[in-house]
Amino acid sequence: MRYTDAQQRAMQLVEPNVQIIACAGSGKTQVLAERTANLLALPDVSPRNIVAFTFTEKAAAELNARIIKSAERKLGPTDGMAEMYVGTIHGFCLDFLQTYLYEFLKYNVLSQVQTELLIARNKVKCGLSGVEVYDKEGNKKRDEDGEVETLTRRTFDVRVFLEALNVLREDKVDTAQVPEPLRRALRMYTDLLDEHRYLDYSRIQHEAVKALGDPDDPVRLHAQKLLADRIRYVIVDEYQDVNPLQEALIRRLYGLGANICVVGDDDQTIYQWRGSEVRNIITFCDRYERVESVKMGENFRSSMGIVDTAKRIAELNEERLDKPVAAAGHQPFDFGDLLTLSFDTPASEAAWIADKLVHLRGMPLQDRRDEPARGLDWSDFAVLLRTIKDRTAGPLAEAFKARDIPFIVGGFTSLFEADEINAAEGLFRYVTQDVYEPDEDEEVVDEARLRELWKSARVGLTDDDLTRGIAVLDSARDWTASTRWAAYNIQRTFLNFLEAVELREERIPPMASGDPRADVVYCNLGKFSQVISDFEQIHFQSEPKEKYLTFVRWLKYAAPDHYDEGMDTDAFARPNAVQISTIHQAKGREWAAVFAPALQKDHFPSRGPFGRTKWHLMPSSAVENAARYDGSVEDERRLLYVALTRSKKYFFASFAPDPTKKRWYQKPSPFFKELSDSPRVLTREPRRRAVDKLEPSALQDVPPVVLSFSELRYFYMCPYQFKLRFLYGFNPPIHEALGFGKSLHDALAEMHKRAQAGEHVDHDEVDALVSRHFHIPFAYPELRDQLHEAAVEAVDRYLTRNDEVLDQVVHAEKQVEIQVEPEITVNGRVDLIKRLDTGEVSIVDFKSSQRPIDEEVTPEQLHTYAIGYRALTGEDADLVEILNLDERGHTVRELVDDEMLQTTAQRIRRAGSSIRDNDFARLEHWCGTCEQCDLAGICRDRGGRAIRAT
Repeated sequence: MRYTDAQQRAMQLVEPNVQIIACAGSGKTQVLAERTANLLALPDVSPRNIVAFTFTEKAAAELNARIIKSAERKLGPTDGMAEMYVGTIHGFCLDFLQTYLYEFLKYNVLSQVQTELLIARNKVKCGLSGVEVYDKEGNKKRDEDGEVETLTRRTFDVRVFLEALNVLREDKVDTAQVPEPLRRALRMYTDLLDEHRYLDYSRIQHEAVKALGDPDDPVRLHAQKLLADRIRYVIVDEYQDVNPLQEALIRRLYGLGANICVVGDDDQTIYQWRGSEVRNIITFCDRYERVESVKMGENFRSSMGIVDTAKRIAELNEERLDKPVAAAGHQPFDFGDLLTLSFDTPASEAAWIADKLVHLRGMPLQDRRDEPARGLDWSDFAVLLRTIKDRTAGPLAEAFKARDIPFIVGGFTSLFEADEINAAEGLFRYVTQDVYEPDEDEEVVDEARLRELWKSARVGLTDDDLTRGIAVLDSARDWTASTRWAAYNIQRTFLNFLEAVELREERIPPMASGDPRADVVYCNLGKFSQVISDFEQIHFQSEPKEKYLTFVRWLKYAAPDHYDEGMDTDAFARPNAVQISTIHQAKGREWAAVFAPALQKDHFPSRGPFGRTKWHLMPSSAVENAARYDGSVEDERRLLYVALTRSKKYFFASFAPDPTKKRWYQKPSPFFKELSDSPRVLTREPRRRAVDKLEPSALQDVPPVVLSFSELRYFYMCPYQFKLRFLYGFNPPIHEALGFGKSLHDALAEMHKRAQAGEHVDHDEVDALVSRHFHIPFAYPELRDQLHEAAVEAVDRYLTRNDEVLDQVVHAEKQVEIQVEPEITVNGRVDLIKRLDTGEVSIVDFKSSQRPIDEEVTPEQLHTYAIGYRALTGEDADLVEILNLDERGHTVRELVDDEMLQTTAQRIRRAGSSIRDNDFARLEHWCGTCEQCDLAGICRDRGGRAIRAT
């Protein structure tokens, strides 16, 4: 591969601190991989000395795969690559907390939605209901009775409350200006998290930064020393999007002696509303000592028309770094590739987009300079919107359905508009019909209406199928059947219904055009399964009737607003369908053609926040540069730049007035004119030329496959179960004993790490040790007591049997990683690695009959650990063993030999290839795996009867 002068300089600069300004499509990932390989080539530099921060896990997987490929090409096989951290900042912080600070081992991480649910359920306990509301002048707002207004559990209040707490934890705040009720709420909210052993994303980072700056605590000072001895080089990708708290972390690492390399593009700062500070990248050279700066301005992704137009847009902003930008790729430019068009209505705008998609399908496009052209297919197209929440996607969906164009809406925001999800919601409206009070304009979902909803979803169900499903729902309505929380598991009801109606991918009818739609339907139903899991994570132990009723109300009034438009799943594969998403979701991706409709004034650029905001809870003057949270035209223009540069060749912007808004969205956006001013853009579509189309062929550019050990175990058990869980997103019902295995692991991990440090745990400490790590959040009280007693007995028994050999511990909870091919990675943690008196090395994992099946380990998994040990050390382990912690448990122990390692590597390689090829075969016959599978009901009939297609 030939590199530009700027790319070569960026790769070769290893000292001092480095700033790389990388424009869109400039090949920054490959440059970072080559630079990291050059770091590894330096004397006395090992993988454990390098930390690389990426914005997403998907970006981390791609960077890690390229680093390994570059390092192998330059240096040959390199041991210990698992000890190089490549991942998100919050992932690094969580790893730091749970590696060095034992108290955080039993904490679970909440998603944004789960956090908001926790707040809403505990409005008094978290301080929400005591927070006072102020007007723009800083005066307390009062209701009609003269009482001071306070926050409620309504969705928007909860979100504003959490935003305010995040600002207090993540930004530079003059706390003296913050009202006491809000400061008190932060303390109460933190106490609530501790009570339930939860961490949210903000607290993960806040606790890590606090620990790295603690001048007194011996444990934290020791952790700082260990990190200072380990980390020598820090790479920060997408640096333009870091917030003040993340910058504080980077500064702490710099203070510990690390060299800093930041990579980013100020023109692509699009997360200022979450606290990103564009000035970080603009002023980096002024704030850090001895900085070398490199500007990579060549765009290898997009055509000249795209690059020139994007450059003109970016240069309209004043707050930016000057940089050279030029097209350097192979995509040709033709007039008509870029259009700005006006329409009378959103419906006619959507109809034109649908027509253009049909026209573009099969058009030839060359993905790489040295490859033949292929015909474009549905997944080569994206419709990028400023927002989806205001129903902008509605006319598009209708137009695409009318033309039989497969499409999927990114994230969860529009999930609740899909026919199959309306039908899924109807299940729980039916279950609660006797206790749910619908609004005046809201229909009751009785049996007849439920049948209509599922018929409208067109998933291949018959009347007999629905009769069986409704019987499941009738059973779920019996609130007195059991006092066990698990008996009223919402996820179980959902899956039981799908099993009863015999839903199968094969039964879902295709579109009229013959294009399949089963994968889109299953993706949506899988997302709904995740919605249920989010709710039950917080409400699992609610009273049964109240839980179902609250769930129905939440689906109607809150859930669509709880799910942020940026939320999406980093699946291993995506359906061959047109992607409708927000521009924020599109960051880091690319398509052959991008459509940008709804370029309306006040919509894009957005007219800014309205209604209640965090500034009604605290004065903006308390926060440094608070205006960035509200956004500006320059911020919105950066978003337009990102949309443009997602395209390889085609970009179509359009405007239509919104007839549903009398006051807003009636005139073209100023961005519409700015785009039209580009000499590369036509304002009228030219006559379509006859082109020899090719057979449509979706781009097979599958991203690197990164699997955890447990995910790989599911693939080994059943590839189709893996598909249902990790591609479609179906979740199993919550098991009440969930967390038992982790509790044991955490207690033993502390025991082993203390043994490594020369401190042995004695029997008198076992109860306290187990209690410190014991966390079974979903168990009913009697089960919790039983499991706690079992855990104490197991750990005490382990100590009795192994006390004399604890000094053999070499590693505890050791991160290992396997690269059987450059883009197939398996990673995870090994419970224990010990060196026996004979000098032999044994890899140990623990087993207990009390652990749910989700937490079990298999011999195949242990074989994988053996390969991981070789990758870590360059040596082979001698033994692998599954140590059973039960009183009469059977321990499995095997010798490690070349045949085991080779067979295991081949098996991993085949698994990775199958995943990348979207090959997920069902097991041929019903077996024990099927019997234990929570998702068997949407795979096959219990008993193994043949799959029935319609």
